[in-house]
Amino acid sequence: MKEHIVISKATIDRLPLYFRTLRTLQEEGAEIISSEELGRRIGVTPEQIRKDLSSFGEFGKKGVGYYVRELMRNVGEILGLHRNWNIAIVGLGHLGSALANYRNFVSLGFNIKAIFDVDREKVGQHIQDVEVYSLSRLTEIIPAKNIHIGVITVPAQFAQQVADKLVAAGVRGIWNFAPVKLNVPEHIRLISEDLSVGLTSISYYLSRQLIDED
Repeated sequence: MKEHIVISKATIDRLPLYFRTLRTLQEEGAEIISSEELGRRIGVTPEQIRKDLSSFGEFGKKGVGYYVRELMRNVGEILGLHRNWNIAIVGLGHLGSALANYRNFVSLGFNIKAIFDVDREKVGQHIQDVEVYSLSRLTEIIPAKNIHIGVITVPAQFAQQVADKLVAAGVRGIWNFAPVKLNVPEHIRLISEDLSVGLTSISYYLSRQLIDED
């Protein structure tokens, strides 16, 4: 992999799409894929694919294409999926339960090691063999289970408090689903997913489309 090159966020955001598509191709039994076909499946130009991948090294053979298994492994390593990250979910509501039951996490190299909640009736239960702990034990369990990533699925008013606890416990990254802006130290990688933003964006575009049709 090339060193000391600034990679654009757009390129980084496309890498998971490459990996997902390559994994699908492997499941379909494909051994070789051209940049044209890969681009058609993802919705980007072949030139963009070649430019993105060239940021990290030389992949594929001219006139042949990319070997699916090899490129998937390389992209997976670029994404760090070979490191087997340990995850903790905080908040076992509807969304937290759905994430806890999402089986593809393991195949991507993410292992859910703990779930936390304040509901005493949920504490002690097991979701996919993962124990649900009391939130009061978070600072104890996070380091004990070597958890790298905390997933926040609690109501907005409690999200910052949970984030502070996760940071203090030693997580390296936070995946936040609470509809609120979190403040975390610079060394913590924070990704926020606001589901309402996506829906309201669709609403905007659909509304504009209906106005244009009137």
